[in-house]
Amino acid sequence: MKLGADNRFRVDTTEDASLFTPEKLRQYKAVIFLSTTGDVLDNTQQTAFEQYIRNGGGYVGIHAAADTEYDWPWYNQLAGAYFLHHPKQQNADIQVVDKKHLSTNMLPDRWKRFDEWYSYKNIIPELHVLAKLDETTYEGGRNGDNHPIAWYREFDGGRSFYTGLGHTDASYSEPLFLQHVLGGIKYAMGRKK
Repeated sequence: MKLGADNRFRVDTTEDASLFTPEKLRQYKAVIFLSTTGDVLDNTQQTAFEQYIRNGGGYVGIHAAADTEYDWPWYNQLAGAYFLHHPKQQNADIQVVDKKHLSTNMLPDRWKRFDEWYSYKNIIPELHVLAKLDETTYEGGRNGDNHPIAWYREFDGGRSFYTGLGHTDASYSEPLFLQHVLGGIKYAMGRKK
């Protein structure tokens, strides 16, 4: 809520999937899946969300949003990948590979953070990768030299942004992480700055 108030956009929060209707969704520039997990939308809600994206809507996936809707292939395309595995929480280095994006232009080239680090499966080749994990800096990674951790893409008429960061409560009081997420939200909403 504070991120929205500080940046002049309205934020609504809910865990009520019945609000995924064409009428409700059209009120929003972007929908954020904040560490969702499992099967969260029924078939009718999925259809409404697909239409929302096709009409130019935005999607932001944070952390466990990749651990969501495994039986919905369209969602894999939207989110960009599915969760595979994570080791214990630990420090790791993030290599920022695209600093021109709203979500990364404030980040250092190498960003050391403590978090729960996801490895991924079913990674969509068309992703525009913003940042990668350096698996030599932590134990338990499973994606090797090409380990994306934040990305975006235009998909099916809309915009999609995902960051694998954000498992820990401390993340949400960390200025750089919040700026990273804010940039992703602005991109998903169609803002240029």
